[in-house]
Formats: sequence, structure tokens, C-alpha cells
Amino acid sequence: MDNRRLVLILAFSFSLVMLWDGWQKHVQSKNTLVTQAAPVSDLPSRGIASPVTSISSAGEGAELAATKEIAKAEVIKVETDLLLAEISSQGGDIVRLELKAHPDAKDKKRPFILFDNGEHHLYSAQSGAIGEGLPNHRSMWRVVSDARLLKAGENALNIQFVADLAGGGQVVKTYIFHRGSYQIDVRHEGLPVGAFAYYQFTRDGKPAEGNNHSMMMGASTFTGPAVFTEAEKFQKVSFSDLTKNKAKFATKADNGWLAMVQHYFVAAWLPPQGIAREFYMRQVGADLYSAGVILPVGADGKSSLSLYSGPQELQNLKGIAPGLDLVVDYGWLTVIAAPLFWVLGVIHKLTGNWGWAIILLTVLIKLVFFPLSAASYKSMAKMRLVTPKLAKLKEVHGDDKMRLNQEMMALYKKENINPLGGCLPVLIQIPVFISLYWVLQGTVEMRNAPWIGWIHDLSAQDPYYVLPLLMGATMFIQTKLNPAPPDPLQAKVMLMMPILFTGMFLFFPAGLVLYWTVNNLLSIAQQWQITRTIESASKPA
Repeated sequence: MDNRRLVLILAFSFSLVMLWDGWQKHVQSKNTLVTQAAPVSDLPSRGIASPVTSISSAGEGAELAATKEIAKAEVIKVETDLLLAEISSQGGDIVRLELKAHPDAKDKKRPFILFDNGEHHLYSAQSGAIGEGLPNHRSMWRVVSDARLLKAGENALNIQFVADLAGGGQVVKTYIFHRGSYQIDVRHEGLPVGAFAYYQFTRDGKPAEGNNHSMMMGASTFTGPAVFTEAEKFQKVSFSDLTKNKAKFATKADNGWLAMVQHYFVAAWLPPQGIAREFYMRQVGADLYSAGVILPVGADGKSSLSLYSGPQELQNLKGIAPGLDLVVDYGWLTVIAAPLFWVLGVIHKLTGNWGWAIILLTVLIKLVFFPLSAASYKSMAKMRLVTPKLAKLKEVHGDDKMRLNQEMMALYKKENINPLGGCLPVLIQIPVFISLYWVLQGTVEMRNAPWIGWIHDLSAQDPYYVLPLLMGATMFIQTKLNPAPPDPLQAKVMLMMPILFTGMFLFFPAGLVLYWTVNNLLSIAQQWQITRTIESASKPA
């Protein structure tokens, strides 16, 4: 195989990164889903039409009126060690939620906003009862709790709202916040037996923060509702499918949860296991969507579940609910990315810094593939030795391509050279490269993770392009260590490769460029040592 094919294979191999991630974006909304979602016309049998479809049927005018009503409603502010929440007396809904431990993407001095009442998004956690005269997320509630702050020494904070029933009696909605937790218990009491309660997220379809720089390789992280059941597993539903009324997902089960997923963060309604539930999703206005779960009221007139609203921390999610860790988006190479992050996490526990963990992970990966890369570099070193012979063959048989290829193959066989050896180091890195890309883009642990000096976020690009330029320099050195192509045009193409790769890496996450740069440095050391050994052995004594 001549060097022209080698160059093409190298270029094509790296292009797989772009092509596969582009394909992933294209099919993102075509996940393997199951049952057809219950259409709006089917829901009145469960009574859900009153609180939910009223938004859809009234359109934008109703939404504008609702906004004015919310403006009139009392909004209380609740603070714990991890959360800053705002709860409106209209609906008794959480209309704003800030995560104190996670800074905003643009203004690091401000907490990240998950639920949002209009600053960046329309996104709230709503709940209520289904049935004539029962309070829902349109009803006015009265707050009856005085405490709004989780004080030192306290482990829980209860916030109660009350709504009066027309025939007498009251429905009490209680939020229970816990110290050191992103889980909030939500409970309704005083509901009639046989009624149903619903819990839903209403959100606009705008992409979440971070999606812009996750588009570097033609892919974006998922934003939208998702359902998990033991039978149907994890099912994502795109906003576009809801708009087209083509969404498919499991609607009934006695287990599972419903979530609204976005880059790095997730909000999920987590009903108790073993209780019958019905999931629903639909568009309820212009660029506005609702997704929720319906639960039966118990014989004691109560309905309760847990609301998780926080970061997609893998180990934490695993312990909260079965399958909740699946919201962490590792792309199409999850089978490699998941264990890769596990190993990275183990190393991080030892180093305390994700940048150094990436460096040690790179060394570990290099050790795993050491025998394969050593064989490849031996072939390349031998190729350097036979370059003059290849040039002579080209000189003699340049006009007869078939004869030239035959003579080249004979020479490779005689010298025990694998002409594909130079491709192997790149080919074996591609799955790891893509997987690490998704680890950096999909795990909240990498968000705002610093390394040294100017690198304050390993999931974002190097602000001063130092690492990409260093990577380009190491790639240029590698090119010089490779056997020179006999064709001057091919030689120029090979010298252009470091420039092209540097241009692409300018916009990649700093952690990914760090991995590739360290890998290049280790490869240079290994290749230089092998080349020196083989060239020394070939010299006459």
C-alpha cells in the first residue's frame, strides 16, 4: 500500500469523528421507543383534560393571561444549603430553582438556574389534582409555613400551601427540602378517594446552556422529556416529535419515572415503586411543552412522590432510582465512555484534579495499547530504512503501476513490514477519542473543572489556544519521525496534516486536546526509541 492510501486512511479515520457525531444528531429523535403516546382526546377519561389541555386549547392568549396572574401571585423564596427556590401561590408550583453549588455558565458569581420563570427559559415544576373543583396548577394556594430557611442544625424544611375546596375542606400541598440533597418530597393531602394527582414539568423548547460548545463535532446533547420503565427502559422524546404529534413512549406502568433532561442537569418526578402510573407528554403552546405523570390518590387521601432537580452526578443518580443514571448522555459509544469515566473517576480520587486525571488516564491507555503501537512503530521504523529502495522501485517501474505495487509488496514481505502499521495508532485512538469527548461534554463533574493556570474549564475550549498549538507541534514532530513519502506532493500533504488538525482542535474541549497532546508526546518518545533501536541494529558492525 503506497503513502497516498496511507494519507487517505488517516484523513478518513479522523473524519469518522465528525461523521458519526453528525449522524448521532440526525437520529437523536429516532430512539427505539414503544407504545404510542396517549392522544389528547384519550385523556378526559382520566380527567387530565381540565388542568392540561386548557393551555393547549386556549393557545397563546391563555398563556399571556396566566403570566399576568402569576405576576399578581405571591412568590415565596426558600433557601437550603444547596438550593434557592421560588414557589408561586398560583398553583403552588416551583417557578424558579437555583443550584448554589453550580455557577452559571457565563457569570460564575451567580448560581445556575434550572427552573426559570422567564430570565432565560420558561421552565417550572407543576402539580395538582384532577377533577371538578379540585385545586390544580391554575388554582390559587395560600402559604401557611413561616420558615423559609433551612437553618444550621436542621435536616429538613417543610413548606406548606393550602387550597380551599368548594364543598368545604382543604387540600394541603407540602414541599419537604432536605439538607445536602437535591431531592424534594412533594405531598398532597385531603384529596377525595378515587381522585388522581398529576405532577408535570412545563418547559420551552430552547436548548440548555452548554449546547453551543457541544456542537463542535456536529452533535448536541439531548434536551427534552424522557421516561424510564423496567419493561421499556430509557426512552427519550424530542420536542419536535411532540410538535408533530409523533412521540412514542411507554404510557402505563407500576414503576419508573419521568424526567426533563438537559445538558449536565435533570429534573425528575420519582413516584414510589409498585404504584400504578400514567405518563403523558404534549405541546401546550407555542414552543411550550408539558410532560408529567398521573398517580392515584391513596385511601388516606394522600399522594406523594420525590422530585429530583439537580446535576447529573452519575454515582448519585444510581442510588436515587433505577435507570436514572441513563440521563447522562455518552453518545453512541456509551459502552466505552461509561467505563472510561469510571476509571477517570478512580484516578481523580487520587489526584484531586480532573486535568491530572486525564493525563494519568492517557498514560494508562497508552500502556494498554503498548504492544500494538510498538508493532506499528517497528513497521514504520523499518519503512524509513527501505525508503531509498522504494524510491528506486518507483524510478524503475514508475510507468507500470501494477508491477510497481507487486514489487513494493514483495519488498514489504521480505523486510517483514506491515504497510498498514502507520494507521493503527490513529485507528485505535478514534473510539477512545470520541468516548472521551462525550465524557467531557456529558458529565457535570467536568463542567467548570480547572486544570492549571489558564485552563479553568476542561469541558470548554482553551481560551488562549495554547494546548491546540502544542498539540500541532507534537503532531509535526511525529510526522518528521514517520518515513518520508517518495512522492513530493504526498510529502507536502503529510506536512499539512498537523496544520489541519490544529485548526480543528482549536475549538475542541481543553480536556480532549490535553489527552491528544499527552498521547502524542508518549507516542513520540516510544516511536523515537524504537526507530533508534532498529536503525542502530541495521548498521553494519
